[in-house]
Formats: sequence, C-alpha cells, structure tokens
Amino acid sequence: MSIILGIDPGSRKTGYGIVERNGTKMRYVASGVIRIQAELTLPERLKVIFASVSEIIAQYRPQEMAVEQVFMAKSAGSALKLGQARGAAIVAGVSHNLTVFEYETRKVKQAVVGTGAADKLQVQHMVKTLLHLPCAPQEDAADALAVALCHANTQHNLIHQTQARHFRRGRLV
Repeated sequence: MSIILGIDPGSRKTGYGIVERNGTKMRYVASGVIRIQAELTLPERLKVIFASVSEIIAQYRPQEMAVEQVFMAKSAGSALKLGQARGAAIVAGVSHNLTVFEYETRKVKQAVVGTGAADKLQVQHMVKTLLHLPCAPQEDAADALAVALCHANTQHNLIHQTQARHFRRGRLV
C-alpha cells in the first residue's frame, strides 16, 4: 500500500490529488487547488506553492510524489513561470524526503483516458470513473489526480513486469 501525491503545477492555480494504491486498487484520499492571489509577485507565489505543498505532505504523509512535466506554453515567459512553480512543488517534496517522479502530459492522458490527445473534460470524467467519485473534480484537481493515477499504474506495471516486490527511492527492489 502506498499513498501518492500528484501535482498539476501552475503559478496561479496548482492542483493536487492524493490516491492510495493497494495492489491494483486505487482509492481517492483528497484533492484540491492551491489558489494564489494575482497581486502577489512571482517569488511570493512560489513561496505559497512551497508552503502549501509542504502542508499537504505533512497532513497526508504520501510516500511518493508525481509531477506533470512542463509543456511549451503560449509564450516563453509562461513556460518559465510554470517551470518555477513546478520547482517550488518539487523542492517541497524533496524537502520531505519524497521520491519525485515526472510525467509528460501526453503520457498522463494516455494512462487515464487511453489517448494522449484527450481534453480536460475527458480527463475529469475518467478520474471520476476510475476513483468512483460522486462528481467530477475541479479541472486542476482532476489533472493532479490523473498524474497520481498515471504514476500508480506505471509503478505497478514496472513491478509486475520485473517481478520485483516494490519500488523504493526510484529503484525496483
């Protein structure tokens, strides 16, 4: 059994999703969105992301963390801000001794929906279905849950293929 924290980073909204994996069974634990005030400077926003992710880790005590990789945004400036937001979340995870895994957006969509070209509504619907939720989570929270599900499935498949007992600190043992 392991608890996985998924992160969908953003400089204004950072989604988080927590699932518990027990063999092939997934259980929803929590999800939400860290909303950052628009009037804050970028360094202040990064501080909020770091502090909020640290608080989530302290509360739920995940063993692993999965983060969506940066994709090319509308502009180079947007991509840099997104990368810095990812960095703040990753540092929070590493500061709490979590192993951090990174997944491309297309791989996350492929793992959850079955196609890397899925849209946001399809991701929300499949997250709702896979985790047996009464309603679809908010967009950023659904994306974070999808990252956690992608990691859980990827890890399970790697362990199964190699017949290892578990995954520890990024290594099959």
